[in-house]
Amino acid sequence: MNNRRPAANTFAVWGRPVQTVLAVSMALGLAACASGPRFDAQDAAAFKGRVSLADTPVVLAGKPVTLAGSDFKPGQKVSLSYGGAELGQTATADKDGKFRTQFVLPAAAEPGRYALVASATNPPASLLVPLKISPDVPLSGQERFSVQSQTLVPGLYQAGYSARTDRVFVTSAVGRPPVTRSELVKVNAQTLAIEQRVTAPAAPAAPARPGAPAPAANALPGLYAVYGIGVDDANGNVWVTNTRQNTVAVYRQSDLAIVKQFEPGVVPHARDVLVDGVQGKAYATPVGEPQIAVFSTKTPAFLKNIPVQSTLRGPNAKDFSPMSLALDTATSRLFVVSGGGEVAIIDTKADKVEKVFAVETAVSASGIAYDAQTDRIFVAAQGSDNVVIVDAKTGKTLHDVKVGAGTLNVTFDPVKRVAYAANRASDTVTILDADGKILGNLDVGSFPNHIALDGKGTAFTVNKARGSEDGEGDRIGRITVR
Repeated sequence: MNNRRPAANTFAVWGRPVQTVLAVSMALGLAACASGPRFDAQDAAAFKGRVSLADTPVVLAGKPVTLAGSDFKPGQKVSLSYGGAELGQTATADKDGKFRTQFVLPAAAEPGRYALVASATNPPASLLVPLKISPDVPLSGQERFSVQSQTLVPGLYQAGYSARTDRVFVTSAVGRPPVTRSELVKVNAQTLAIEQRVTAPAAPAAPARPGAPAPAANALPGLYAVYGIGVDDANGNVWVTNTRQNTVAVYRQSDLAIVKQFEPGVVPHARDVLVDGVQGKAYATPVGEPQIAVFSTKTPAFLKNIPVQSTLRGPNAKDFSPMSLALDTATSRLFVVSGGGEVAIIDTKADKVEKVFAVETAVSASGIAYDAQTDRIFVAAQGSDNVVIVDAKTGKTLHDVKVGAGTLNVTFDPVKRVAYAANRASDTVTILDADGKILGNLDVGSFPNHIALDGKGTAFTVNKARGSEDGEGDRIGRITVR
């Protein structure tokens, strides 16, 4: 198959492709004349103008869009257009070189990635502005699914279910480094009540960056904050990723005591971790590194890295950057999705890559699931707001389903034969059948981040929050079929 794909910076101007970088400026050199000033290459080099979305977290057809500009020349007039037609009113940069302008998208605009043209005068310059229109999928299926939810702790990230104890383990971390609040929480799967919680241990101070200011004398130490999670029922443990310290840790399920804290640097920017109970291994994804880290779950100990070679070609192609993981223990296959829109299939007996292929229409892919019955892979993509269903044998796209804004994760329930997609930016979870038909689109609260299954037909969602006053965030949800 042809694995060449458009570069990540390809957009369409209402359906017509445009090759560009995210912000390209160009001076429109004018000849000198008695009635006006002359602008030359120096003006082009000096132009630093930028335009980006403001107060519009999700862009929908027929809705107003607000754009903000900065680093323009005071007094510059800026107009926006697409396909030669102007959008909204001409804006004027204020004394700080800033402006805001608004326009309404056509109601018939198709979801997708577009490029608008921002044109400035006095001095003249222009740049291309990327715009993603997300699908507006209506809520549905409330009569088919039951949703319960319960507030947990701030900063929820991922959840993992233990069939051995009927408990859900949830990770949480608040803020940016040094993270001073992070917990691993054990939840009763039936009541959603917290049964136990433990604060992550203190981490060693990170090496000072050259030129960075020294930390304050009373600064709190950072923690080995927990993010990704994988449940190991064979050994009664829970594996977590410590993304900020580039490593992983193992906790005991019974009392949440630390079994093993691996040294920083073992897994660069560790995101997800998944446990293969049959092979006795744990796999972790180092975002940005073309490899998969492998651990023994019995010892526990680091074993090796599995290199993964990207199939993408071209001047803008990037290395394979692993994100989420899915597993089929019956065939000993691990499925890994790359942020660049590829899938790798790994033999977990030999820990070798079987094949890598590109997934069409998956932009900024982040989630993956697998259905063994149909041998189909489900890929969730934040940049294209969709779930792409592909044939695992051929890599061929079977269905491309627009499900909601910022589709972050997906998981497949073989019991109920449905896939759950977490649409982080639209606050919904979309439920699909194996052929991509939408069975329900549920409001589950702010920023659904991750979904775990109990293997008996129940899905558990975890939500982040928009802020400390957001009552719809930092919750665990329980979705069951009525």
